[in-house]
Amino acid sequence: MTAKVIDGKVIAREVGVALGQRVQALEARGLRPGLAAILVGDNPASEVYVRNKTRACAEAGIHSELHRLGAGCAEREVVDLIAGLNANPAIHGILLQLPLPRGLDAERILQSIDDRKDVDGFSWSNLGAIVAGSPRLVPCTPLGIMTMLEREGIPVEGRNAVVIGRSTIVGKPVSLLLVGRGATVTVCNSKTRDLREHASRADILVAALGKARFVDGSMVKPGAVVIDVGINRLPDGKLAGDVDYDSARQVASHITPVPGGVGPMTIAMLLRNTVQAAEQAAR
Repeated sequence: MTAKVIDGKVIAREVGVALGQRVQALEARGLRPGLAAILVGDNPASEVYVRNKTRACAEAGIHSELHRLGAGCAEREVVDLIAGLNANPAIHGILLQLPLPRGLDAERILQSIDDRKDVDGFSWSNLGAIVAGSPRLVPCTPLGIMTMLEREGIPVEGRNAVVIGRSTIVGKPVSLLLVGRGATVTVCNSKTRDLREHASRADILVAALGKARFVDGSMVKPGAVVIDVGINRLPDGKLAGDVDYDSARQVASHITPVPGGVGPMTIAMLLRNTVQAAEQAAR
């Protein structure tokens, strides 16, 4: 068996086309969706991520702004900037690019973003809405994963899903979304005993632990769907996911590549959340 590759770039383009139509509908009502990104410091990876997001906004017809602050800025400067964006009616989404430089409390700053403009979906209110079964603005990577499964026609209800990783950004919210769709979900982490055994029972396996090629083919149940969230830079400069792609592909029924899998979907969902926030503001 050789797995079908789930092409995140193709699905993201399809999402972009649909978003373009929604943007045009908003513009016909005199409203253009707006996204403000905040970049603190000079992290090279963050620079790339923000540049990609800005480019994607332009392609979708979304207004975007980039606000830069120095690595030595005070926490109050970031919070004050967010307060101004919260009050700006032309901005519907606020993105705080992580990680932040040392000395800044990311959690406290994130919670200062208006829930209605929290397009990353990290506020306690938006995360709590997932727990309650009434998702609003959902974290982008988990939302992208669920969209990929839906677009590929992969059933979730009644399936065994295993998520390796318990972060608030990916692991916890995607687990809750899977539960909401009727899956039986096991969440594993670095302290999990017999992790290999848990993984090998998964019909849907989500790897989001941040360790290059940790999940190999021997950990994959034949016919399983493998979603690789990891993006790891190898010593030779190449990118690798949390899954050993070559061996896992020989066992799985579907698999996401790195790059070109979950990554493009994360950006597409950021734009989708921004348009959704604009639509809600227009009501």
